Amino acid sequence: MTVYLIHFQTNLKHARHYVGFASQVEKRLAHHKDGSGARLLAVCNALGIEYDIVRMWEGMGRDFERKLKRCKNAARYCPVCNGEHVREYKPKDGTP
Repeated sequence: MTVYLIHFQTNLKHARHYVGFASQVEKRLAHHKDGSGARLLAVCNALGIEYDIVRMWEGMGRDFERKLKRCKNAARYCPVCNGEHVREYKPKDGTP
């Protein structure tokens, strides 16, 4: 499984990122783009907000995705938001 981080080009109210997981990331992104994926991304599609996957963690699963979501600060792991100063996540105990 792979956990991925999506960055929105424009804020959607309070949201600027989406964290998800999939075994086939490209296929899952296609679902998001056609509106059959996550509801948040379907709203982005309807409003014309562009987005793309900007970070992936290979070999991580749902538990890691949940930990990232609970942090409520995906921007700290986003290369777009941090320019060249990307915080690399190196899982030790699974805590971001």
